[in-house]
Amino acid sequence: MRKLVILLTAVFGTLITTAQTINTQDSAWIRDNYVKMERYIPMRDGVKLFTSIYMPKDASEKHPILMSRTPYSCAPYGEQNWRAFWETHWKYYMREGYIIVLQDVRGRWMSEGVFEDVRPFNHNKKSNTDIDESSDTYDAIEWLTKNLPNNNNNVGVFGISYPGFYSTMAAASGHPALKAVSPQAPVTDWFIGDDFHHNGALAIMDGFDFYAGGFGYPRPAPTTRGPVNKLNLPRNDNYKTMLDIGALPNFMKLTGDTIKFWKDLYAHPNYDDFWKARDARRAMYNIKPVMLTVGGLFDAEDTYGAWNLYKAIEKQSKSTNNRIVMGPWFHGQWSRGDGSYLGNVRFGSRTSEWYQNNIEIPFFNYFLKGKGEEPKLAEATVFFSGENAWKEFSAWPPEAMKLQPIYLSENGGLSWNRPATKSQPSEYISDPAKPVPYTEDVHYSRTREYMTDDQRFASRRPDVLTFETAPLQEDLTLAGPVIADLMVSISSTDADFVVKVIDVFPDDFAYSDAIPQPARTAGGSYPMGSYQMLVRGEIMRGKFRKSFEQPVPFKPNLPENVKFELPDIAHTFKKGHRLMIQIQSSWFPLMDRNPQKFMNIYEAKDSDFQKATIRILHDNKFASSILLPVLK
Repeated sequence: MRKLVILLTAVFGTLITTAQTINTQDSAWIRDNYVKMERYIPMRDGVKLFTSIYMPKDASEKHPILMSRTPYSCAPYGEQNWRAFWETHWKYYMREGYIIVLQDVRGRWMSEGVFEDVRPFNHNKKSNTDIDESSDTYDAIEWLTKNLPNNNNNVGVFGISYPGFYSTMAAASGHPALKAVSPQAPVTDWFIGDDFHHNGALAIMDGFDFYAGGFGYPRPAPTTRGPVNKLNLPRNDNYKTMLDIGALPNFMKLTGDTIKFWKDLYAHPNYDDFWKARDARRAMYNIKPVMLTVGGLFDAEDTYGAWNLYKAIEKQSKSTNNRIVMGPWFHGQWSRGDGSYLGNVRFGSRTSEWYQNNIEIPFFNYFLKGKGEEPKLAEATVFFSGENAWKEFSAWPPEAMKLQPIYLSENGGLSWNRPATKSQPSEYISDPAKPVPYTEDVHYSRTREYMTDDQRFASRRPDVLTFETAPLQEDLTLAGPVIADLMVSISSTDADFVVKVIDVFPDDFAYSDAIPQPARTAGGSYPMGSYQMLVRGEIMRGKFRKSFEQPVPFKPNLPENVKFELPDIAHTFKKGHRLMIQIQSSWFPLMDRNPQKFMNIYEAKDSDFQKATIRILHDNKFASSILLPVLK
């Protein structure tokens, strides 16, 4: 064993040294062949946006422009200070001779103006004072194409996460030079499914850390200095720290009156016009550039945004050349790392590198440079975990997919047949004072690995219901949205419902290759036999079960239907594996706790939190099912 450790250490040391050498070579080449400029680009209302421009020195041909607009800074500032493109796949675009443009969006960092989170798209611009992110993009492109020497008048825009939102808005700008846009993990709807809310429940850990951790603090004037986290909280155990803080008003007391969007969030507890205006899909009509939406199947932030932005363009802009790629990735993993694993789960190949070399770079090269043949991209190129294979489809969800209910049954079973007899419901007591954790690990920052984590820790809790099949007799492939269709009764007037779709590995399962797994146990690698892999999980705030605009209370102890959609999945449950469904009523501190009392939770006091008995009904009269997108 000691010899193996020494050998692996030597191998990894060689790989690191090789990577460092390659980065050094790329760094030298980029500096030798590029020049950096910084400019303030005027917008139509007179506001100027700070822009970093990396120009090829080669003047023998005209070059395309590839731009990313960001609220996260186009640092480092100063024309002698260079971004480390050589550490990312951006270096390949520089080898291809792209003009690289990074821009601080309005009101952030060194740009002038007032920042607004997910600034609403303005459908009715009448004067130069009517601005939005699409008009800012239009004005930036107009200046760049007219003022940068040796540009070929072809512009592409891409970005990940929040810059993915700005990419979406770029697509709506209508500038004739904008030929190709790739929103990647794009922020799309912050109330229904992205980042800070899921079906009305607040993602308290991410939201609080993001805004109170620095992003939300005001920036009165252009600056190169980032905000400082002013909170002095224990940072060793987020479960305990956030449980000790208590009800949501206590979080507001910690932030004070300085964070505008945090206050806006509290002021709009329901899906009102404030949130609807910030749904990026409202802008997706008559889209002219070619679109390539990219996302991760295991993206903890914006899986919803990628799937649903693509679907909106398909529905609202039918003539647009619109494609989607979804890989087995965490947030942005397709642009960094090799994409061969997430947590304990392996995907069998270097999926990120495959995507970069076979899809993204050829996509921009063809539409911006006219290089090579037009990429023969399928409508949907999707990686299926479980079988670890890329698949191509002419539509998504696939035309051959059929929603098929699998029914919850007594004694923790799952059946393709609707219950034929009466049975006692399955029940548990949900206690907000002891919420179900989202992971068994102790840490402060939210992990990205929880999206594939082992769920055995949750199966062992009395406040988590577990339903599973017998070992499958043949492969079961799911491709599309999962719909939870539950019949419930609760002892209180509100509750949350978390539904998790899980792949249970065989008892004797082990990966066959020799790559070591993370050493999370005293014995070394993580035991994968009977592993309960989270494939998809989602929460539904019960009071929104009938309407996100007008919440309604439950009638205690009376049967009610709770039906909601989970983000799409692409996964094959292999023969011999089991399909498991878990149901619980808390997922902390991933999501805020429900007091289990019908009220505005943003105004709840610590004394409002109460236990509730949750019953899941599964008999011939009140059947609960999960509609699975079965692909034959």
